[in-house]
Amino acid sequence: MYKVFLAGGIASGKSTVARILESLGASRIDLDQVSRSVLSPRSACSDAVCREFGADLANPVTGEMNRALLARRAFSTPESGARLEAIELPFISDALAKALAAEERAGRAPVCVVEVPLLDRVESMLSQVDEVLCVVAPLDVRRVRAKGRGMDPEDFDRRVVLQPSDEYLRSHADVVFYNARGEEDLEAQIHAWWDAHERAGWESRSARACGEAGALR
Repeated sequence: MYKVFLAGGIASGKSTVARILESLGASRIDLDQVSRSVLSPRSACSDAVCREFGADLANPVTGEMNRALLARRAFSTPESGARLEAIELPFISDALAKALAAEERAGRAPVCVVEVPLLDRVESMLSQVDEVLCVVAPLDVRRVRAKGRGMDPEDFDRRVVLQPSDEYLRSHADVVFYNARGEEDLEAQIHAWWDAHERAGWESRSARACGEAGALR
């Protein structure tokens, strides 16, 4: 199974790309949901977070994490945010590996698309996938889209500052989809990418490496 990360800033069209890829036959994993799952009640990750940020974060009866309180404590300073990331990321990486393995065993799709909310936070997980895709669009176009969905423009601007820039995404992506000319144009780009891989037989990065090593012998 071919595995890809799909990244993009707010209102860039990442969900649209994922939806189109699903319609072509891809399976889909939302890394944000994977991240939330590692903080399930009484999990090893939840226990580690409570030891670092306070036992009162977990409901004494249900074990449910008070995520709002955790956010206030963990993101009060850059240092505390980094401490939370250091705890969570190994658990998220392990959970993603298990989710990808489950998709591969199921054999439902030739490719699995992992939607990544913040690519700069998961650089350590890049070895788990064969390719990184990103979708970009001009900031003014994204702002108009966000406003059309009911988002306050000031809220949009605050969120954009906290996300990786398009320059960062471009520099870390194998393929960039440009989403400023409408969904029909975006869909054509995605179909071209899909068709090229389908013709190549969805050859994984490890398979390519083996082939290249064999050719050099």
